[in-house]
Amino acid sequence: MTIKGALFDFSGTLFRIESAGSWLRAVLQEARVPLPVAESERLAADLERAGALPGGARPDVVPDRLAELWGRRDRSAAEHRAAFTAMSREVPLPDPRLHDALYERHMRPEAWRPYADAAEVLTALRERGVRVAVISNIGWDLRPVFRAHGLDGYVDAYALSYEHEIQKPDPRLFARACEELGVDPADALMVGDDRHADAGAAALGCAVHFVDPLPVDRRPDGLRPVIGLVDRG
Repeated sequence: MTIKGALFDFSGTLFRIESAGSWLRAVLQEARVPLPVAESERLAADLERAGALPGGARPDVVPDRLAELWGRRDRSAAEHRAAFTAMSREVPLPDPRLHDALYERHMRPEAWRPYADAAEVLTALRERGVRVAVISNIGWDLRPVFRAHGLDGYVDAYALSYEHEIQKPDPRLFARACEELGVDPADALMVGDDRHADAGAAALGCAVHFVDPLPVDRRPDGLRPVIGLVDRG
């Protein structure tokens, strides 16, 4: 097998969202809502347990009344916003407007950091003639994040769930990515962090490689094995 295309997940693979504490502090500061440090930390922990931060921890519990919406949250921009703001509203905040502000914050490039080896690996793939697509279950346009961090030039195509109304692990989304690259799925490698969603690529015949979605400072070189996989073919 010669790898001609690499499909990368976004969150937890190439980029990582800021911590729940940083996320909440930034919004409180911008909204000029003062809170004692201990209270801010408590609310951040509650929001994290609720799964309110897109790209962050999964919810401890999804309320029954939100289960259907949560299950289809990545199929459209409206459903994505509705699902995550609903989970956020499970946590009482000092100002109800903060729930929408938190959602807006997570879409900003400054809320995301690329993993330390992301540029190195993407550069190596470009040098080897391997075409790259980003495939993500998401409800908003992540292209500005790549541009802001100087990585957009390494990406040849994007397959975003909300743009196609298809969520991973549905093989159709992986097929779209391969079509955009002009690569047969049998010659593609999927790199992701979700062993359920990203494993859907295997149904098309793609090779699959998993990374751990650790914080950026705890995963300095988790993507580098991809270069070896490509070189071995």
